[in-house]
This record gives sequence, C-alpha cells and structure tokens, in this order.
Amino acid sequence: MCSPCPPPPGRAAEVRRRFAEEARSGRPDLAALCLLMGAAADGSLDDAGIDAAQAELDRLAGQVPYRPGGARDWAVALREVLGDRAGFHGTAADYRRLESSLLHRVLARRRGLPILLSVVWMEVARRAGGPVYGVALPGHFVVGFGSGAAERVLVDPFDGGRVLTGADAELLVAGATGAPLDAPLPAPADPLDVVLRMLNNVRAWAAARPERSDVALWALELSLLLPSHPARLRYERARLLVQRGDFVAGAVELEAYAEVVSAVDAAAAERVRREAFAARALLN
Repeated sequence: MCSPCPPPPGRAAEVRRRFAEEARSGRPDLAALCLLMGAAADGSLDDAGIDAAQAELDRLAGQVPYRPGGARDWAVALREVLGDRAGFHGTAADYRRLESSLLHRVLARRRGLPILLSVVWMEVARRAGGPVYGVALPGHFVVGFGSGAAERVLVDPFDGGRVLTGADAELLVAGATGAPLDAPLPAPADPLDVVLRMLNNVRAWAAARPERSDVALWALELSLLLPSHPARLRYERARLLVQRGDFVAGAVELEAYAEVVSAVDAAAAERVRREAFAARALLN
C-alpha cells in the first residue's frame, strides 16, 4: 500500500471544516476525528471510506461477547477478538510508516502505533458497552478497563492486547523513556488530547522527512483547529510556510504571532518580527 497523498484543496478545506466542527462539539467523537484526520492525509479516503471504517468498528464490536463480566473479563474478551482473531498488533517497523497513524489504514492493515491500536480497542469496546478508556503513559499509550482504581486493568494493544501488571507498565515506561514510572497512573485520556498526541506523532514523522512538509502542514493545521493547543504551533506553521516558499503568508503569520508574544516577551517578539522581515525579503 503506497504512502498516502493529501486531498485536493477543495476537499482538504471541507475536511478541516468538519474536523473543527467535531472537535468543538459538546461530546467529540474520537473515531470521527481520527477518520477526518485520515481524510486530511489521504486523498483516497472519501465519505464512503469513512463510513466503511465506522462499519468495520461496528462489525468488530459485534464479535465481543455480551457483557463478559468485570474489568479483566472485558480485557480478555477484547484481546481474543482484536488481538488473537483479528490480528491487531504493532511492530518496530510501524513507527516508520505514516499509515500507522491513520485509523482507516490501521483497520485495513491490522498494524499501527500504540495510540492508534488503542483507539481501535477503545472504539470497539465502547460500542460493545465496555468500561474502557485510554491511558497516556509517558512514551506509550495503553487502554484501561474498569470504573475504579481497585478494578483497573491495563492492556497493551501494541502487544496484541496483553494484560499488564503494574510491573509491566513500569517496564514499558522505562523502555520508552529511560525513566521509571514514579507517579500515579494518568487520568483517562480526553479524546481531544488523544487526537493532539496523534497529530504530534505525525509531525514528528514528517520532521524526519523534509520532503514531506505537506504532511507537517496538514498536521499543524488540524492541531490549530483543536479548542486547546500550544500557542507555539502558530509559529511552527508560519515557519513551515516560509520553508515551503509561501513567503507572504508565512510573514503575515509570523507578524501575527509576534503581536501575541509581545505581551509576555518583547525580545522574542522582536526576533519573530525580524524573521517576518527576512521572509518578505526573499520575494525580491
């Protein structure tokens, strides 16, 4: 399967509009946001493809036993359906593929990054009525089952849905970050935080591949549509526009960012203004 290419401008604008609308709704739908993110990345994903991906999540949920029991029973049931039978898991090679961050491709390939595989687990379990939530461990994303700390059960979808002990979680964090897990487990992840983390992964993928600045651009644009995002992303987008040769648009955004920054850091604002001046000079 080839690396996805973004949609044409008209379709891209429509996808961004729908993404912003969903992100700002009272109860944003995680699967819908992930699939719109996929549509921003992959011009071949049309509305029929989005519907087909949602239908596949529904189909998988239909294979989960009805109310299997407590938190551990839910964890085991999802592992049997998604890990054992459907074959969802991840490998080291998946970190090198953009498709590993796109839900529709993950559903097709049965491979992906930990956070995307966790989205599959969460969305299938949610549809089946399970007490499920995402857990953003430092350096790794997993899924939790259960409604209270006493019955919390963690699973690692990247490892096929393996049920984790406390020691397993500590080893995962230590392996990913080189530091121990010396704090309580994070609270359940908010859908918008999950999406921002996914977009950060895409930006990191693109940063290692300067020839794919188009990917960095759509990831930044979607990040800026989220109700809450780091202000510095505006600066990153402005600089990226300049790098891509859109000097006027980049300069305008640099100047706008400088105005925001000037209220808290006059020296930084002046440096950004000089960048904007240099960008305009490139037109001569």
